[in-house]
Amino acid sequence: MIRRREATVGADWPSSVPALLRRIYAARGAHDLDAAQPKLAGLLPPDGLSNIDAATVLLADAIASGERILVVGDFDCDGATACAVAVRGLRMLGARDIVHAVPNRVTHGYGLSPALVESLAPLAPSLLVTVDHGIACHAGIEAAKALGWRVLVTDHHLPGTGLPPADAIVNPNLPGDTFPSKMLAGVGVIFYVLMALRARLRGQGDAHAAAADLGSLLDLVAVGTVADLVPLDANNRALVSAGLRRLRARRGCAGLHALIEIAGRDAARLTAADIGFAVGPRINAAGRLEDMAIGIECLLSDDGAHARDLADTLHQINAERRAVQQSMLDDAENAVAGQPPVDPASAGVCLFDADWHPGVVGLVASKMKDALHRPVIAFAPAEPDSDQLRGSARSIPGLHIRDVLAAVDVAHPGLVERFGGHAMAAGLTLQRDRLDAFTEAFRATVERMLDPALLRAEILTDGALRGEEFDIVHAAHLRDAGPWGQGFPEPQFDGEFAVVDWRVVGTRHLKLTLRADGHPKPLSAIHFGGWREIAPAARERVVYRLAPDDYRGGDAVQLVVEHREPLARD
Repeated sequence: MIRRREATVGADWPSSVPALLRRIYAARGAHDLDAAQPKLAGLLPPDGLSNIDAATVLLADAIASGERILVVGDFDCDGATACAVAVRGLRMLGARDIVHAVPNRVTHGYGLSPALVESLAPLAPSLLVTVDHGIACHAGIEAAKALGWRVLVTDHHLPGTGLPPADAIVNPNLPGDTFPSKMLAGVGVIFYVLMALRARLRGQGDAHAAAADLGSLLDLVAVGTVADLVPLDANNRALVSAGLRRLRARRGCAGLHALIEIAGRDAARLTAADIGFAVGPRINAAGRLEDMAIGIECLLSDDGAHARDLADTLHQINAERRAVQQSMLDDAENAVAGQPPVDPASAGVCLFDADWHPGVVGLVASKMKDALHRPVIAFAPAEPDSDQLRGSARSIPGLHIRDVLAAVDVAHPGLVERFGGHAMAAGLTLQRDRLDAFTEAFRATVERMLDPALLRAEILTDGALRGEEFDIVHAAHLRDAGPWGQGFPEPQFDGEFAVVDWRVVGTRHLKLTLRADGHPKPLSAIHFGGWREIAPAARERVVYRLAPDDYRGGDAVQLVVEHREPLARD
């Protein structure tokens, strides 16, 4: 079902903002320019974060005494960028002995596990800092404390019923935390810790810290924030906008610019979508199929040639990831097609294949969630021939998937070994012989917690474009007016079009020529993955994005089609 957003546009806008953008901003709750385009000057101060003072005392003491600080990242893009921000930022602030590590997905599992701590013991740090994880790593933190290490947890994932025994925990989602923005990514949390640490060191008269330019880290903050799909509230949009400005001006780190180049993107016109679909996946691929240490090394490199070599490696790993993903998606689609049609009463779907790769199940769950419009968990063996399964869950709006897993855990103690995550995405582990029992419990819990009305897929649009708005000026405004993303969605429109011409591009895409009422010229359109062996109708209702046509250049625009419905046929 297609539904148009409603917007009431106020009069408090400068004339430089086109009427189309005013309507789009208002539909997202931004009713003036400050709300629509938040600036760094309006960034929330770090002192609202719980335990921020204790965290900065730990770091300041370690820096002052020259102690070894060990930063432990995570094997996704948020965790990799957070690790790079921590290492680069602590060096700026005077840390002389800093090392970093990241778990291997297959060898260590998620987060700071006892196995990872054991492998890191020879590094003998005085202070261990987790980034983008730690809130659920009770056993690993206990193991680190048993070795005499102090532990600082920086995380954004939702805590469980109890907190781990760290010396300090900074997480905007801690119970009782008063920080207004709960949407920081892991990279955003460590960036805030660094800002607070700089303020402490400045207050102590540290001239080195006073000169530190933490703003130089915002390119990494932007990439991690966008890639982790956290909602882009005003605070996150300010961070991402500033990071994009650095990248467009080619003032970002060598590794990110190498990745932008190898992905075929134009840095001068980089968007949040480019991060989400081109840069982030290449970093993520290392953690999915290989070792995220490669991705972190790329982000920490200041040597252009070395960064390009690492970016090329990540590019090749990503190509392999795409092939593995497509094979797994084919398996998943065939499995669903081989079953009876999805029962409307069966609100939750669990998928498993013994040959699937545990690093790619999240992508499969996401794609199948979109296709079925139901929460989906995809499982794979934790490692070849393992009896332990790793699952990745993706949800639809209106159902908090981590709460679902928590409810299953309460009702069936011991069924799930570990779980954690957010409202829309979560991960879990369980034994293979418990998959059937979990599947039944998951479906029953989803059906109890989910309003059946939410299972009807709905496409939200910003209405129709007027004939004079199909031009390069409006397309460029739409591209540059973001950052668009989760919670602040990229504008898309709907309307009725005559299909003048069409052809298949490759094996799966449709290239169309459309004509809109009120616009004299034919419009070029592309529908990626739109070929279903059925010819387009003579007239169709189309949901689309308006974008500059970089391939043709000049003042050319194209419609990027997201959805089509036939209205009439010859």
